[in-house]
Amino acid sequence: MGPVHGLQGRTAVITGGARGIGAVLARELAERGMRVALLGLEGDRLREVARALPTETCCVDVDVTDEAAMERAAGTVDQELGPPSVVVANAGIAEGGPFATGDPTTWRRVIEVNLCGSATTARVFLPALLSNRGYFLQIASTAAFGSAPMMSAYCASKAGVESFAQSLRAELAPQGTQVGIAYVHWTDTEMIRDADQHTVLRELRAHMPPGARRTYPAPTIATWLARGIDRRRASLYAPPWLRCVQPLRPFLPLAVTAVSRRALPRMADQGPVAPTGLLGRGGQAARTG
Repeated sequence: MGPVHGLQGRTAVITGGARGIGAVLARELAERGMRVALLGLEGDRLREVARALPTETCCVDVDVTDEAAMERAAGTVDQELGPPSVVVANAGIAEGGPFATGDPTTWRRVIEVNLCGSATTARVFLPALLSNRGYFLQIASTAAFGSAPMMSAYCASKAGVESFAQSLRAELAPQGTQVGIAYVHWTDTEMIRDADQHTVLRELRAHMPPGARRTYPAPTIATWLARGIDRRRASLYAPPWLRCVQPLRPFLPLAVTAVSRRALPRMADQGPVAPTGLLGRGGQAARTG
């Protein structure tokens, strides 16, 4: 018999569950005995992920930025699996390219999905989390540590969700509901693989310190996240060495600016930098909601 986890027999909700970290985290939590509700835009893909899980599941095809639809989704989860003890705001998209010449609609969509969608997720599931003193996990990124050029929407959204989660943590602490923030580094997902096809993002990554360029397998990231969820951590680091970067955060913007002053002119000499559009199939699905 395997180990008994505190998560066993409870319900978890994961947004952005069709692909990437959401899909592999669903499996990790299910293997720890949790019922799992998968929320996202790609209904067929959600059901494909759910069929492979060893515990009871439900799938809701929903746009996290649609408040009314998310309210209905929360009702569906409660009816089919019971009130969730864990809610993971994982849904996220990205795009790259110069801010000045980029598409404002695409830029805004990244903010809406990543930041506003996370807030909507928290809002609709908060009654359940308050009733059972549950745990809300916000998936952030190392993009919250030091914002990179050509990624303004993504970096702004991830800094925003970090601040949102910190505020929510303080607000909910007296009521026993806990809030965690997961700082996730380069992960082998479709979004990152798509990013590597674009010269601007590939070059920006190449200017990072060698150790920081490493891409981690999604199942490994999911294992680290599941351990943190099991322990209801306030801060989760995937990979764990990111914890050591926290004290350096005040200096990272200075370092990024110094590198950009040298690297960006060289990139411009090669020709105009084209916007990437929304990255990966998940990004394409989120184009219009």
